[in-house]
Amino acid sequence: MKEIHAEDFSKLKNPVIIDVRSPIEFKDGAIPGAINVPLFTNEERVVIGTVYKQEGQAAAKWRAMEFVSPKIPDMLHRIKDLASSGDELIINCWRGGMRSNAVVTFLEFSGIYSWRFVGGYRAYRQYILSQLPTMFPEKAVVFHGLTGVGKTVILKRLMSNGYPVLDLEEMAGHRGSIFGTIGLGDGHNQKTFDSLLFKGLKEIQGSSYFLIEAESKRIGKAVQPEELMEKKRQGINFYIHSPIEQRIKLLIDEYVTPYKDEPWYDEKIQESLEKVLRRVKNADIKNELIEALKNRKYPELIELLLEHYYDPRYDHKRYEYEGDFIDIPAENPDEAAEMIISHLDALTLKEKKEMPLF
Repeated sequence: MKEIHAEDFSKLKNPVIIDVRSPIEFKDGAIPGAINVPLFTNEERVVIGTVYKQEGQAAAKWRAMEFVSPKIPDMLHRIKDLASSGDELIINCWRGGMRSNAVVTFLEFSGIYSWRFVGGYRAYRQYILSQLPTMFPEKAVVFHGLTGVGKTVILKRLMSNGYPVLDLEEMAGHRGSIFGTIGLGDGHNQKTFDSLLFKGLKEIQGSSYFLIEAESKRIGKAVQPEELMEKKRQGINFYIHSPIEQRIKLLIDEYVTPYKDEPWYDEKIQESLEKVLRRVKNADIKNELIEALKNRKYPELIELLLEHYYDPRYDHKRYEYEGDFIDIPAENPDEAAEMIISHLDALTLKEKKEMPLF
């Protein structure tokens, strides 16, 4: 049986990772890109655990066999189809024990050769946590600016053109504000965030710097490592300025237009706004916010939120950073991206681009 450890696995270019844990285990944390082909349903896993506690290991193994046996042909067909989409086939479970061992054995009997991930997802997580503190490039380039100036949009523009970017909001599945999960589900937990951060750092390995947004340490459910926070504190800082009209337009495009007709939208906005209202002291502003939402006047609602909630809370954050700030006054994210590229070139952080930005 072929076996692979976490360190060697991380060097593979295009593996097909089959995670045979139950769906609830997979949802709690998985290797980025892994495909869940579970041996047991969530309910079956509970039954096997109960049998193990009450009747012992032998009885639990027999019950597991009864669950698995009818599924084997379909499971092997599915894995065979998935295997053609990559190079090495990796079978992964929680500890690299009975489940992955059984699937690798079934595959070998079928003429399909795969690797068993030694130690499973637990070993993978231990490995990435040990590596993360050492992986950050030397210098952070940090984007600051009031809500709605388009910091994330600018990061994505630069990433698409080959600049070394860590998009923390995407890794956290959260936009970093009270309204941060609108349209994004529940956000990612710490395990998923850590895995995606490791993946992102692997992708920019070899760069002397990285571009990042000035997020708070906690983004939704995820917390950034202290090594990353320290890199940001000592980084090069760009402060992006944009007219409030443009900021409102961008926020409408991001938070309202794609979702406003969804059945869950009004309730989700109401829940988020209630959290804001608990922190707003001015009764008149509270009433204006409530009326704007009631009448679905989203531009008015966003302008009130910016002027009376978000903007007053942002400016003090710049004092957490040690370096000087380079101001980027721009009408829109495209213009800001062009200006930032000029500064990066002048700072000799990036070799001259061979292709245009847009």
